Amino acid sequence: MPRQMKSESEDRDSAAGNPAPRASLGESAYRALRARLLEMTLPPGHQATEGDLAAQLGMSRTPVHEAVLRLQAEGFLEVQPRRGIRVLPIDPTGMAETYEILIALEGAAAARLAGKGDDATLGLMAQATESMREALARGDRHGWAAADDRFHRALVQNCGNTRLARMAQEAADLAQRARLATAALRPEPAGSADEHVRILEALRQRDPEAARAALSAHRQRASAEILRTLALPLMRLGGH
Repeated sequence: MPRQMKSESEDRDSAAGNPAPRASLGESAYRALRARLLEMTLPPGHQATEGDLAAQLGMSRTPVHEAVLRLQAEGFLEVQPRRGIRVLPIDPTGMAETYEILIALEGAAAARLAGKGDDATLGLMAQATESMREALARGDRHGWAAADDRFHRALVQNCGNTRLARMAQEAADLAQRARLATAALRPEPAGSADEHVRILEALRQRDPEAARAALSAHRQRASAEILRTLALPLMRLGGH
Protein backbone atom coordinates (compact mmCIF):
# COMPACT_ATOMS: atom_id res chain seq x y z
CA MET A 1 0.00 0.00 0.00
CA PRO A 2 1.22 3.61 -0.50
CA ARG A 3 1.97 4.13 3.18
CA GLN A 4 3.95 0.88 3.33
CA MET A 5 5.90 1.75 0.19
CA LYS A 6 6.87 5.11 1.66
CA SER A 7 8.04 3.49 4.86
CA GLU A 8 10.14 0.94 2.98
CA SER A 9 11.74 3.75 0.97
CA GLU A 10 12.58 5.65 4.14
CA ASP A 11 14.03 2.49 5.66
CA ARG A 12 16.24 1.94 2.61
CA ASP A 13 17.52 5.52 2.81
CA SER A 14 18.30 5.11 6.48
CA ALA A 15 20.00 1.75 5.97
CA ALA A 16 22.09 3.16 3.13
CA GLY A 17 23.18 6.10 5.25
CA ASN A 18 21.75 8.64 2.82
CA PRO A 19 22.02 12.24 4.02
CA ALA A 20 19.07 14.29 5.22
CA PRO A 21 17.16 16.21 2.53
CA ARG A 22 18.91 19.38 1.42
CA ALA A 23 15.97 21.53 2.58
CA SER A 24 16.35 20.34 6.17
CA LEU A 25 20.12 20.87 6.07
CA GLY A 26 19.54 24.39 4.76
CA GLU A 27 17.14 25.05 7.62
CA SER A 28 19.64 23.68 10.14
CA ALA A 29 22.38 25.91 8.72
CA TYR A 30 20.05 28.91 8.82
CA ARG A 31 19.08 28.33 12.44
CA ALA A 32 22.67 27.77 13.53
CA LEU A 33 24.01 30.89 11.80
CA ARG A 34 21.08 33.02 12.95
CA ALA A 35 21.70 31.94 16.56
CA ARG A 36 25.37 32.94 16.23
CA LEU A 37 24.38 36.32 14.83
CA LEU A 38 21.88 36.94 17.63
CA GLU A 39 24.33 35.83 20.31
CA MET A 40 27.05 38.03 18.78
CA THR A 41 29.36 35.07 18.18
CA LEU A 42 29.37 36.52 14.68
CA PRO A 43 29.53 40.24 15.58
CA PRO A 44 28.98 43.26 13.29
CA GLY A 45 31.92 43.70 10.93
CA HIS A 46 32.93 40.03 11.08
CA GLN A 47 34.07 38.66 7.72
CA ALA A 48 34.25 35.05 6.60
CA THR A 49 33.85 32.86 3.56
CA GLU A 50 31.06 30.37 3.06
CA GLY A 51 33.74 27.70 3.33
CA ASP A 52 34.75 29.03 6.76
CA LEU A 53 31.14 28.93 7.97
CA ALA A 54 30.57 25.47 6.49
CA ALA A 55 33.65 24.17 8.31
CA GLN A 56 32.45 25.68 11.60
CA LEU A 57 29.05 24.01 11.22
CA GLY A 58 30.41 20.72 9.89
CA MET A 59 28.31 21.02 6.72
CA SER A 60 28.83 21.26 3.00
CA ARG A 61 28.75 24.68 1.37
CA THR A 62 25.38 24.18 -0.36
CA PRO A 63 23.10 24.42 2.71
CA VAL A 64 25.30 27.18 4.14
CA HIS A 65 24.96 29.14 0.89
CA GLU A 66 21.16 28.83 1.10
CA ALA A 67 21.23 30.00 4.72
CA VAL A 68 23.48 32.95 3.85
CA LEU A 69 21.07 34.11 1.17
CA ARG A 70 18.16 34.01 3.65
CA LEU A 71 20.13 35.95 6.24
CA GLN A 72 21.19 38.49 3.64
CA ALA A 73 17.52 39.05 2.74
CA GLU A 74 16.76 39.58 6.46
CA GLY A 75 19.47 42.25 6.71
CA PHE A 76 21.96 40.39 8.92
CA LEU A 77 24.81 40.14 6.45
CA GLU A 78 25.90 40.81 2.90
CA VAL A 79 27.69 38.72 0.32
CA GLN A 80 30.64 40.58 -1.16
CA PRO A 81 31.88 39.28 -4.53
CA ARG A 82 35.36 37.72 -4.20
CA ARG A 83 35.55 38.87 -0.57
CA GLY A 84 33.12 36.55 1.20
CA ILE A 85 30.49 37.47 3.78
CA ARG A 86 30.35 40.50 6.04
CA VAL A 87 28.09 40.75 9.08
CA LEU A 88 26.25 44.05 8.84
CA PRO A 89 26.12 46.62 11.65
CA ILE A 90 22.90 46.93 13.62
CA ASP A 91 20.82 49.60 11.92
CA PRO A 92 19.38 52.04 14.50
CA THR A 93 16.38 52.83 12.29
CA GLY A 94 15.57 49.17 11.79
CA MET A 95 16.03 48.48 15.49
CA ALA A 96 13.70 51.36 16.40
CA GLU A 97 11.05 49.74 14.20
CA THR A 98 11.71 46.37 15.83
CA TYR A 99 11.20 47.84 19.29
CA GLU A 100 7.98 49.52 18.19
CA ILE A 101 6.68 46.10 17.15
CA LEU A 102 7.98 44.41 20.29
CA ILE A 103 6.39 46.97 22.61
CA ALA A 104 3.01 46.57 20.92
CA LEU A 105 3.13 42.76 20.98
CA GLU A 106 4.44 42.37 24.52
CA GLY A 107 1.96 44.94 25.75
CA ALA A 108 -0.84 42.88 24.23
CA ALA A 109 0.63 39.73 25.79
CA ALA A 110 0.74 41.40 29.21
CA ALA A 111 -2.90 42.46 28.90
CA ARG A 112 -3.93 38.90 27.97
CA LEU A 113 -1.91 37.37 30.79
CA ALA A 114 -3.48 39.76 33.31
CA GLY A 115 -6.89 38.51 32.26
CA LYS A 116 -5.88 34.87 32.81
CA GLY A 117 -4.71 35.10 36.41
CA ASP A 118 -1.92 32.57 35.78
CA ASP A 119 -0.16 32.21 39.14
CA ALA A 120 2.33 29.63 37.84
CA THR A 121 3.59 31.98 35.13
CA LEU A 122 3.75 34.89 37.56
CA GLY A 123 5.84 32.71 39.85
CA LEU A 124 8.33 32.02 37.05
CA MET A 125 8.51 35.72 36.24
CA ALA A 126 9.06 36.61 39.91
CA GLN A 127 11.88 34.05 40.14
CA ALA A 128 13.50 35.51 37.01
CA THR A 129 13.30 39.00 38.51
CA GLU A 130 15.02 37.86 41.71
CA SER A 131 17.71 36.14 39.63
CA MET A 132 18.27 39.45 37.83
CA ARG A 133 18.91 41.20 41.16
CA GLU A 134 21.30 38.46 42.30
CA ALA A 135 23.22 38.47 39.00
CA LEU A 136 23.58 42.24 39.04
CA ALA A 137 24.80 42.19 42.65
CA ARG A 138 27.69 39.91 41.68
CA GLY A 139 28.45 41.87 38.50
CA ASP A 140 27.25 39.12 36.18
CA ARG A 141 25.78 40.96 33.18
CA HIS A 142 25.41 37.73 31.20
CA GLY A 143 23.43 36.09 34.01
CA TRP A 144 21.34 39.24 34.37
CA ALA A 145 20.49 39.22 30.65
CA ALA A 146 19.58 35.51 30.76
CA ALA A 147 17.22 36.07 33.69
CA ASP A 148 15.68 39.11 32.00
CA ASP A 149 15.11 37.00 28.89
CA ARG A 150 13.37 34.32 30.98
CA PHE A 151 11.00 36.95 32.40
CA HIS A 152 9.92 38.15 28.96
CA ARG A 153 9.74 34.65 27.45
CA ALA A 154 7.45 33.47 30.25
CA LEU A 155 5.24 36.50 29.64
CA VAL A 156 4.74 35.99 25.90
CA GLN A 157 4.78 32.19 25.81
CA ASN A 158 1.98 31.92 28.37
CA CYS A 159 -0.24 34.75 27.21
CA GLY A 160 -2.69 32.39 25.49
CA ASN A 161 -2.06 33.50 21.89
CA THR A 162 0.46 31.26 20.13
CA ARG A 163 0.80 33.42 17.04
CA LEU A 164 1.32 36.59 19.08
CA ALA A 165 3.92 34.78 21.19
CA ARG A 166 5.84 33.62 18.12
CA MET A 167 5.90 37.08 16.55
CA ALA A 168 6.90 38.74 19.83
CA GLN A 169 9.74 36.26 20.32
CA GLU A 170 11.09 36.92 16.82
CA ALA A 171 11.21 40.65 17.58
CA ALA A 172 12.76 39.97 21.01
CA ASP A 173 15.50 37.87 19.38
CA LEU A 174 16.44 40.79 17.13
CA ALA A 175 16.39 43.17 20.09
CA GLN A 176 18.66 40.80 22.02
CA ARG A 177 21.39 41.31 19.41
CA ALA A 178 21.27 45.07 20.00
CA ARG A 179 21.27 44.58 23.77
CA LEU A 180 24.40 42.44 23.65
CA ALA A 181 26.15 44.77 21.21
CA THR A 182 25.60 47.81 23.44
CA ALA A 183 25.93 46.18 26.88
CA ALA A 184 29.44 47.39 27.64
CA LEU A 185 28.59 51.01 26.77
CA ARG A 186 25.30 51.31 28.66
CA PRO A 187 24.82 52.14 32.35
CA GLU A 188 24.21 49.34 34.83
CA PRO A 189 20.56 48.23 34.43
CA ALA A 190 19.76 48.78 38.09
CA GLY A 191 16.13 49.82 37.57
CA SER A 192 14.98 46.96 35.35
CA ALA A 193 14.09 44.61 38.19
CA ASP A 194 11.96 47.33 39.83
CA GLU A 195 10.15 47.83 36.51
CA HIS A 196 9.51 44.09 36.37
CA VAL A 197 8.01 44.25 39.86
CA ARG A 198 5.56 46.94 38.67
CA ILE A 199 4.56 44.72 35.75
CA LEU A 200 4.03 41.79 38.14
CA GLU A 201 1.92 43.92 40.49
CA ALA A 202 -0.41 44.86 37.62
CA LEU A 203 -0.62 41.21 36.54
CA ARG A 204 -1.43 40.06 40.08
CA GLN A 205 -4.16 42.68 40.30
CA ARG A 206 -5.52 41.30 37.00
CA ASP A 207 -5.54 44.77 35.51
CA PRO A 208 -4.93 44.39 31.74
CA GLU A 209 -4.42 48.07 30.95
CA ALA A 210 -2.10 48.66 33.90
CA ALA A 211 -0.08 45.61 32.84
CA ARG A 212 0.11 46.86 29.27
CA ALA A 213 1.19 50.33 30.42
CA ALA A 214 3.84 49.00 32.83
CA LEU A 215 5.29 46.70 30.19
CA SER A 216 5.32 49.43 27.55
CA ALA A 217 7.03 51.92 29.88
CA HIS A 218 9.69 49.32 30.72
CA ARG A 219 10.48 48.49 27.09
CA GLN A 220 10.35 52.12 25.97
CA ARG A 221 12.87 53.17 28.62
CA ALA A 222 15.22 50.31 27.75
CA SER A 223 14.90 50.75 23.99
CA ALA A 224 15.60 54.50 24.19
CA GLU A 225 18.82 53.74 26.06
CA ILE A 226 19.89 51.10 23.53
CA LEU A 227 19.03 53.27 20.53
CA ARG A 228 21.06 56.17 21.95
CA THR A 229 24.03 53.84 22.31
CA LEU A 230 23.63 52.46 18.79
CA ALA A 231 23.83 56.01 17.46
CA LEU A 232 27.30 56.54 18.95
CA PRO A 233 30.09 56.80 16.33
CA LEU A 234 31.94 53.98 18.10
CA MET A 235 29.10 51.57 17.30
CA ARG A 236 29.61 52.07 13.57
CA LEU A 237 33.27 51.19 13.44
CA GLY A 238 32.59 47.56 12.71
CA GLY A 239 30.17 48.24 9.91
CA HIS A 240 30.89 51.11 7.56
